Amino acid sequence: MNIKFVIALLILSFATIVILVSVLLLGSKQKPCGHGNPASPQLKHNDQSLVFADLTPEELTEVTEYLKKKFTVVDISKAEPNSNCIYSLVLQLPHKKDVLLYLDKGGPKPAREALAVVYFGNQEKPEVKEYVIGPLPNPSYCNDITLKKYNRPIAYHRRPVISNEYVQVKRYVTTKEFPKAMNFLKEVLGYDGSSSDYLGILTSAPRGFRSGDRSTWFVTFFNTQGSGFFIHPTGLELLVNHKQLDMSKWSIEKVFYNGKYFENLDELEVQYKQGVLRVVKLKRPQPNEDFASLKPAKSTVTDIPMQFEPKGPRYSVKNNQVLFQHWSIAFGINVNSGPSLYDVRFKGERIVYELSIQEAISVYGSNGPAGMVTRYMDGSFGIARFLLQLVRGIDCPYFATYVDTHYLLDSDTYVRNKDSICIFELNTGLPLRRHSSALGSFYYGGLVNTILVIRSIATVGNYDYVFDFMFYQNGAIETKVHATGYISSSFYMDSGNNYGNRVGPHTLGTIHTHFINYKVDLDVGGTNNSVVAHDMEFEAVEVPWSSEGQIQRTRLTKKVLENENQTAFELHGSMPRYIQFASDKKNKWEHERSYRIQMVSFAGDFLPETSPVHNAINWAKYKLAVTKRKDEEPQSSSIYNQNDPWSPTVKFSSFINNENIKNEDLVAWITAGFLHIPHAEDIPNTVTAGNGVGFYLRPYNYFNEDPSVHSHDAVYFQPHESYNSCSTNPLACLRDTASCAPQFPEFSYNGFDNTFVAI
Repeated sequence: MNIKFVIALLILSFATIVILVSVLLLGSKQKPCGHGNPASPQLKHNDQSLVFADLTPEELTEVTEYLKKKFTVVDISKAEPNSNCIYSLVLQLPHKKDVLLYLDKGGPKPAREALAVVYFGNQEKPEVKEYVIGPLPNPSYCNDITLKKYNRPIAYHRRPVISNEYVQVKRYVTTKEFPKAMNFLKEVLGYDGSSSDYLGILTSAPRGFRSGDRSTWFVTFFNTQGSGFFIHPTGLELLVNHKQLDMSKWSIEKVFYNGKYFENLDELEVQYKQGVLRVVKLKRPQPNEDFASLKPAKSTVTDIPMQFEPKGPRYSVKNNQVLFQHWSIAFGINVNSGPSLYDVRFKGERIVYELSIQEAISVYGSNGPAGMVTRYMDGSFGIARFLLQLVRGIDCPYFATYVDTHYLLDSDTYVRNKDSICIFELNTGLPLRRHSSALGSFYYGGLVNTILVIRSIATVGNYDYVFDFMFYQNGAIETKVHATGYISSSFYMDSGNNYGNRVGPHTLGTIHTHFINYKVDLDVGGTNNSVVAHDMEFEAVEVPWSSEGQIQRTRLTKKVLENENQTAFELHGSMPRYIQFASDKKNKWEHERSYRIQMVSFAGDFLPETSPVHNAINWAKYKLAVTKRKDEEPQSSSIYNQNDPWSPTVKFSSFINNENIKNEDLVAWITAGFLHIPHAEDIPNTVTAGNGVGFYLRPYNYFNEDPSVHSHDAVYFQPHESYNSCSTNPLACLRDTASCAPQFPEFSYNGFDNTFVAI
């Protein structure tokens, strides 16, 4: 054989192998995804949304320095009860009329201002004051608005408890009181005082029984590292009186252990030594026996299904504004009450001026003292300070857009909560609408339900609240909150099953309710609206074509609700099934352009009116209340209500005073909630499944047709059409357009950088 031919054949074979390997290794590799065209082409970002933007780190620093020059204050991390200190700074929202003049009519931009809460403990009559500071970024005035806002001074005992006060209480208990019962603590609970983190201490609230009290039941738990101590109670609870500004005068008023009350720890120790105390000897659970641990039995996580955008996100985020298809939304947070939305528009028309969380409460029951008195008002602890970093791929989709938030509350300087808001488009896996026709003609028409979600999660102590605002292609808005995290518990004792379920060897999951209140300032077709109720009834009529029969005909009922009292619907009372905010403007079919409020809630009972703390949280008495909008009624609750609920700083029911609400600027106050009777499946954690409540804002004759009919995501084909053609059916192109490899952002987590003390 010709040697040249053999060599040529070998070279050709080698080249073929190289080509085949290249094809196998490179030819099958997915192409990278594109970047698409975010948001709708007719929507453009603007800077007007910044009128609602949270205070920036620079502004928080400027205002802090300004106040330090004006007042003699100490850093709050070093503050004692008798110190002057800055408690919080938030954006002072401008008056609505000034904002609308700016947004809609080209008027002047309202001055940017901050609202400061300052503690004055170092004066003859201690008090709390609120100041408006502005204009930012170069403040020149500091106006005391306390009396104008509340019509009375803010008594010092109403102030929220700061982290340092909790530290001081724990130090007082462990150094001054625990030594009085060291035999009991060591032999019954395994605590010898050598480890400062052996026991966790959790606060209850409110703190006493009358205005001026500051006596708190503190519950002790085994502080299991790396898991929730909330479900490892020891049975020991202490009532600490920390009212006095001189900490040397603090005292223990009562002690409770395993069903029995004592005057102090000395008495507990004496009875233990005498052998007359009924004890349950325990030690802190070790990792292998810690039923509160969230550490998975299997450490490998593989092949989690995920969503991504083949051509990049179809929404756009700039500053505090989100654009998605026909939606534009401004967002922010109030460090006390939580996430807020402003100037929500669809197709350029404002639907909602403000949609904000106002307060979240939990009312507990137990046969232990702390559990039976606890009525947490989370706004007093600062809901949005606990909007910690969201974990990519679990808390939100991996490819969501993540946004930082900044706040100053109970901190010397501003705090950055990294990635604490996420924004994403979600394919719900459910058609928004569809029909498959086999009668009259054959065709299919459908629309995938993709929604925009703005999410944040607040971990307030043991509970995690997942706050979602969702925007649909048909112009609907859904607001929802899911609960997860740990249950709070009591030590299991005799008759404990009357107050919950036993969920551990010595753990009672205590019955409780959750209520979340929202403010919804709807502007449907303008600022002036009326409340219209639609429902149904049956009317008995003779059959028109026969004198021998009668039918019960379903008919529509309609009523315009004229005053605030008529629109204050109590929690479990009857209510028309359709409630609309209606404009005097008409759609094509001569119906009032309206948005409907539709609630999803399975709340437990609210406190009886005989409860002395009823008035502090009586917004929860109403599933819906509509009031005339007033700048002097900005919120349904107050950070001061928790520590003086007997004489509340804000009493929501005073907003309801029979004023006319026809053709006025109105606000809906909506309460959603659920009853939670903890059970074995709440260990280690409560799941979100079945624990979501909220409401919808749905267009009702607002449009002439469903606006989603114009969506580019819609699919329609008939038998004679080539439904495998991209021009007919965009889904047919997914094999090509979606066969790409997304560019994965690097996974990172900095959530442990922010620490809190809230015992």
